[in-house]
Order: sequence, then C-alpha cells, then structure tokens
Amino acid sequence: MNIILFGPPGAGKGTQAEKLVSHFNIPHLSTGNIFRANIKQQTPLGKIVKAILDDGKLVPDETVVEIVADELKKNEYHEGVVLDGFPRTVKQAESLDQFFSGNGRGIDAFVTLTVPEEELINRILNRGQGRSDDTPEKIKTRLQVYHDETEPVLNHYKKQDLVKEIDGVGSVDEIFSRILEALD
Repeated sequence: MNIILFGPPGAGKGTQAEKLVSHFNIPHLSTGNIFRANIKQQTPLGKIVKAILDDGKLVPDETVVEIVADELKKNEYHEGVVLDGFPRTVKQAESLDQFFSGNGRGIDAFVTLTVPEEELINRILNRGQGRSDDTPEKIKTRLQVYHDETEPVLNHYKKQDLVKEIDGVGSVDEIFSRILEALD
C-alpha cells in the first residue's frame, strides 16, 4: 500500500506516519528526516537545505524529486510506503505519479490531516525540536508557503479521487482510528 500523508507543518504527519508504518508493516519515507540527517551530518546537501529552511522556504522540486526517486528505487519500498512531507508541489506530485506508473505501481490513498491554524502554531512552538525556524514569524511564513505552494497538491489528488480528509484534532489514537476507518 502506497500512502501519502499530507497536511501543514504541525498537523501530526510524523506521529501518524509511525503508526501507519507499524500497522501496515511498510517503511516510512520522510523528506524531513532525510533533510535533518543531512543537516546534522553537515553534508553538502545538508548545508544547502539548512540555508533554504532557515529562510522558511521549500527545497527546490528537482532536488527533492531526485532524492525521493533514488530512495523509492530501493527494494524495501516495493511492497508499499508511507510518504510524509512529499509531494509538496504539484510538480513533485506529477513526478511521483510518473515514477510509480513507470514502475507498475500507484498511490492507494492521499490522507490529509486538517488542523486549525492556531492549533498548528501552538503545536510547533510546543514540540521543542529546536528548529531555527520554530518562531511565530517563521511558522507563519511556513504556513503561508504551505497554503500557496503545497495546498494545490490536494486538488491534484482530488481529481484522482484518492483524497481522505481527516480531522487532525484529538488524541493521537483518535486521529489514527479516523485514518484507518478512511482507508478501509
């Protein structure tokens, strides 16, 4: 099963992705995790990504698509994957669709978590990851970038009738139950 987990920063994608991974026994591919690992290791990619993220912007499509395509070619992803943080633009979504169709696979579900903006800001400020862009001003910039550049991906997958909209407010288990019900 290939699942895209979607939503704005702070919606709980990472938390729900871990539960989906455990439930379906498929790997989790998080572009955020890949970027954070590269930043921590101070790789050339990590230095570029850090500068972009510090400005509250998105990593260019070409870079992200290349990283994800390389990762998805690995055998561990052939039985399915939970994608988290990708695709973030329509161009990335189109590239992902092409990748999967070229490999005889497809997206089974596009799960989007909806959370009110004030709740998102509070969650990000309280999660304590210590990111340089976890300030109220930078969070608002990230949310604006999400609305402008990322939200159109939702419409891309609505046209394919793959979208499952989930209320992302409540306990972790309540939200997970809603996701499983939608995937049934």
